[in-house]
Amino acid sequence: MEKIPMTPAGFVGLETELKDLKSVQRPAIIKAIAEAREHGDLSENAEYHSAREKQSFIEGRIKELEGVISLAEVIDPAKLKGSIKFGAKVTLVDEDTDEEKTWQIVGEHEANIEKGLLNIKSPIARALIGKDEGDSVEVRTPGGEKSYEVLKVVYG
Repeated sequence: MEKIPMTPAGFVGLETELKDLKSVQRPAIIKAIAEAREHGDLSENAEYHSAREKQSFIEGRIKELEGVISLAEVIDPAKLKGSIKFGAKVTLVDEDTDEEKTWQIVGEHEANIEKGLLNIKSPIARALIGKDEGDSVEVRTPGGEKSYEVLKVVYG
């Protein structure tokens, strides 16, 4: 299996979610299922079916997280330098609108565009890999072609 690149913060986040699922949410849903069973006829018991559905989701997410964590390759961006690669915090300016954006290139399981965490497999991240400060980058996005200039690259 292929290793999954991840920052230390992303790895801790997944471990925290897994611990919560196993020690808080799983026991709570087991209790909810037991309570719903006490209400009688299971075929018409909406609480029971809802709790079973939630249990299925929780168990699936636990399996998924365990798989991702087992394949995780934690890469500390503080130990990196040079041109843009995994873990870099990159400040770009849109050459058309002069709008500045800062993103950190992270693994797909920790990506969150609203928090500035850009999936390494995204078109923008792939276009940025290997570039340096001052370089221009052409990116094909779902919204069309975009041109960015790399203003700053920071690790750590």
